Amino acid sequence: MRLSTVRVTDDQTAAARQEGEELVLLPYPDLGALLTAGDDWQERAAFAGGERLPLAEASLAPLVPHPNKIICLGLNYATHIREMGRPTPVHPTLFAKYDGSLIGAHDAIHMPPVSDDLDWEAELGVVVGHRGRHVPRERALEFVAGYTVANDVTVRDWQHRTREFLSGKTFEATTPVGPALVTADELPPGASGLTISCAVDGHTMQKSSTADLLFDVAGIIAYVSTVITLLPGDLILTGTPGGVGAGRDPKVFLRPGQELVTTVEGIGELRNTVVKDRL
Repeated sequence: MRLSTVRVTDDQTAAARQEGEELVLLPYPDLGALLTAGDDWQERAAFAGGERLPLAEASLAPLVPHPNKIICLGLNYATHIREMGRPTPVHPTLFAKYDGSLIGAHDAIHMPPVSDDLDWEAELGVVVGHRGRHVPRERALEFVAGYTVANDVTVRDWQHRTREFLSGKTFEATTPVGPALVTADELPPGASGLTISCAVDGHTMQKSSTADLLFDVAGIIAYVSTVITLLPGDLILTGTPGGVGAGRDPKVFLRPGQELVTTVEGIGELRNTVVKDRL
């Protein structure tokens, strides 16, 4: 099953189920509300009926507009670790974002006026489906609602102002997530072995496989749930492979007007144009 959050008016959204080339609106204001409605959310999503919209004409909102948590991993592919000149982590490198950074699958990425160092990071996204704390690794995938596509677009010079990543990772309107949540039953366990790629103006900049994650989805969920309770709708970004702009010589960064296309096999595609934000 493929689920999205779609804009139905300028100030109203709805959860939706994809059926062929149509979206069926569900009686929930967004996917987060569906996931928090109860442990039977999948049955609710599968059998509810409502107004239908053509998928091609839909305006997709951020998949979960207001997750309780957005937890991200850095340095989780060997190729990215090498290009950034960092030692291989012994434990997952965690940082966070806020929901103001999230945009929809086709929304504009806002390049902040305070920096020219805007970089791409294609990522597999994990959406939590059930509340969990101290989740054992062998049960961790039971807590996954499904998987999505994300790009952890990063303001590099602000990221490296301090040893903490946050300021470069959560600028407003910089993190596209979508186009859909693909439920876990439709993908390989842990969404492993899927091709992940990123292109800028048609030029492939990143291409790898989710099988190359240093810390896999089950391990991430077990680790993070040791620290904090995972809640339905929480979003986990699992890290990016090599090929980012900051890892190139010379460095290459995004510019206004460029199109960023992020793809994960079997899940879908983000297609976002960069625009210059205003003070």
